[in-house]
Amino acid sequence: MSASTALGAQARTVARPMTATANQPRAGARPVALKAARSSSAKNAFLGSFPKGSKKMGTSARSKFSVRASATEDAEAAPPPAAAAPEPVFISDTPEWKALAAHVHDIDQTHLKDLLRDEKRFEKCVMEHNGIYVDFARQRVTEETLDLLEALAERAGLQEKIAAMFGGKHLNSTEDRAVLHAALRAPATEKIIADGEDVVPEVHDVLDKIKNFSNMVRGGEWKGVTGKPLTDVVAIGIGGSFLGPLFCHTALKTAPEAAACARGRQLRFLANVDPIDVARSLNGLDPETTMVIVVSKTFTTAETMLNARTVRKWITSALGKEAVAKHMVAVSTNLKLVEEFGIDPENAFAFWDWVGGRYSVTSAVGILPLALQYGFGQAEQFLNGAWDMDKNFRDAPLRENLPVMLGLLSVWNVSFLDLPARAILPYCQALAKLAPHIQQVSMESNGKGVDIHGNRLPFNTGEIDFGEPGTNGQHSFYQLIHQGRVIPCDFIGVVKSQQSVFLAGEIVSNHDELMCNFFAQADALATGKNSVELRAEGVPDHLIPHKTFTGNRPSLSILLPELNAYTTGQVLAMYEHRVAVQGFIWGVNSFDQWGVELGKVLASKVRTIVNDTRSNGRNATTSDGLNISTTTLLNKYLDGKAKLMYPEPHDVFPCDIIDSEFCSTGDSKQLHQGALASAPSMQLGEWVCTLEAPASLSMAEASSSP
Repeated sequence: MSASTALGAQARTVARPMTATANQPRAGARPVALKAARSSSAKNAFLGSFPKGSKKMGTSARSKFSVRASATEDAEAAPPPAAAAPEPVFISDTPEWKALAAHVHDIDQTHLKDLLRDEKRFEKCVMEHNGIYVDFARQRVTEETLDLLEALAERAGLQEKIAAMFGGKHLNSTEDRAVLHAALRAPATEKIIADGEDVVPEVHDVLDKIKNFSNMVRGGEWKGVTGKPLTDVVAIGIGGSFLGPLFCHTALKTAPEAAACARGRQLRFLANVDPIDVARSLNGLDPETTMVIVVSKTFTTAETMLNARTVRKWITSALGKEAVAKHMVAVSTNLKLVEEFGIDPENAFAFWDWVGGRYSVTSAVGILPLALQYGFGQAEQFLNGAWDMDKNFRDAPLRENLPVMLGLLSVWNVSFLDLPARAILPYCQALAKLAPHIQQVSMESNGKGVDIHGNRLPFNTGEIDFGEPGTNGQHSFYQLIHQGRVIPCDFIGVVKSQQSVFLAGEIVSNHDELMCNFFAQADALATGKNSVELRAEGVPDHLIPHKTFTGNRPSLSILLPELNAYTTGQVLAMYEHRVAVQGFIWGVNSFDQWGVELGKVLASKVRTIVNDTRSNGRNATTSDGLNISTTTLLNKYLDGKAKLMYPEPHDVFPCDIIDSEFCSTGDSKQLHQGALASAPSMQLGEWVCTLEAPASLSMAEASSSP
């Protein structure tokens, strides 16, 4: 068996669901003692997965060459053959990983119902840091598991990698960049070096600019082109430029202090290039009172720039071209394109290439819209909370380090218990956008198939993240997590609700009712309910299989004192660093995202074909370079679309969809094929609501726009 085949077999062994019972013999003695595992040097893993090659392989190669040299020592010397590239060595090849793989057999003999009775174990499974309480007693771990995970972390050089990250080393090796999103929230007194320079002063220069600008806008000193205050903000961006800021905004808008600061203001986000998103983002807004933030590091992101041009037209058609300078600002590093777009470069807010998009919410990407909506003071509290968790990640020992322990537990579930998914379940409606944001942070970071050196990994990495606030999720997918697939869960609750309601005559408050479910669901997953208990309750035999809950389904519980700007920052940084821990252990680059590139390249190709087919009045063919399936599907779309086109191109977003006083009933109201010529003179939206569609129009045609 080749080395690569052996590695693959080993990976499959680790990944295979373990079904051992108490009557089955042990899979074999543990291959390495913990002491021996800890004695292995972690330095070999520093800043990468593991070095290419090993002493064993090197010795083998030298031995073969020595035999050959001995056989030909009397002959004319010939140059040695080129040495074969050594086989890569992965974290899964180490004794520490193999010890954990063997330990799975022991865990399979346990049940969480029994483990939860062990008070000594419980004490090892709870952590608290500055108000954030974490209980992972419902994870399928024992004290030995935690020891073995700590040994794995030491072997992977986890603490050295954390230090390297905060030290400005280029951990993002494929893009040759440092990874310093933590520097975005560092206080001015900190010093963080990247490429020989302290980046903290630059960060605070941008923060000071945001503070001054947001104060001017909120205070009415910066007005729109017609002299009206700018009370509404639309932030245009996609991916990390959208999901992170939206998460924070959703978390804060019902927090009492933040809500008071935002009174009389609106913040909206425009991400999807779908014109429906434009319509919903602008609906009801007045261009005179609207400020637009265009977020694009290069100012070339296709979706973002098309949306930016659309909204610019919405503004200039009502207020004139000179309005752009007063109503649009940018978060970008490409000042040339910013200026060509019409935005004054002085109104551009910088960020750096050592900030990945999904980690950029604490840069101007998120802080500018948050400061405009809630005031810089709230944005600063958010940064302070994130920095608090940054310090815990940077400084705390492994067992006292919240992100480290959470990350190690995820590695345990994914790589050893073969549980690749995770449900993020906040019992707080204000955290509704946490799961979508962490979905990107986690899956874009660790959804990799190769290690940091480019070697194909013999094991799977990454988690499949999803989630929904409780109790909504309970009436959606909890059936599956209770009686179907085993999916580790993060339950997140708060002690003090943002909005307290206690009705007279009720035995508990509304928030108490919510939190009763928070406590109960974790226990239901862990302990389950067996046939003996069901029969004791008088459940008929034919229903017992349907009402049985196996339990032994892992979860952890996170309890916050309240949800405000500070704790939102703590939660954000805790999840960011948890993802980094997983990547550091697996040996992947958690800070690039090459997997998103191919689809964008192909979309550009399709864009060219769509333009050419329309310009030349033809259908697409396979000679355009698309396969038969895509060609046929594209023609189906183009043929249908041709029936819905306006007779003339429109570069102003249709006023019949945007509710605005600046929309007229003139030429901008042209309708498809004059189908409504006989209808009363009124706006399309009103017509759709009050009149029946003419028989000559299908319902799809009556409600369509290009």
